[in-house]
Amino acid sequence: MAQVWKFGSDVDTDQMVPGRYAPYMRPDEDVADAAFIEARPDFNQGAKPGDVIVAEDNFGCGSSREYAPLALKRRRIAVIIANSFARIFYRNAVNLGIPLFVAPDVVARLKQGDRIELDLQKGKIVTDGEELKLPELSDFAREVIGVGGIVSYVRQHRRFPGE
Repeated sequence: MAQVWKFGSDVDTDQMVPGRYAPYMRPDEDVADAAFIEARPDFNQGAKPGDVIVAEDNFGCGSSREYAPLALKRRRIAVIIANSFARIFYRNAVNLGIPLFVAPDVVARLKQGDRIELDLQKGKIVTDGEELKLPELSDFAREVIGVGGIVSYVRQHRRFPGE
């Protein structure tokens, strides 16, 4: 069972990983250890591999810091579901192999601390006996996420998706 970590709107990349925790500022530390270290200490201390982030509007706004979604990937967050994502964050996360879903109905239904069963193969979440359907990923996102990210995809296929 995974736990839901619920966030509001306009969660920016500086909240995810403040600049002073950037990998080039602290090369001997894992950026995963800085995930929401100041904005959500409860997440930083309690998020476990397989947990799920659920957010409202514009998740990942702010700068194009790739290490913000990288911190979440290294924390092994299973999926991020939001009403909407900032464009650059969305692309960075998919390129890193993080499944993202725009699903306002799911966001409205889930709350902080919910325990859920996630089945990405079937595109569903089960909570309190209720089944919630996730939208299908685009072909590009499915291909890239399926192999763990864009670097793995290119290494495996010797081309970019869609070429």
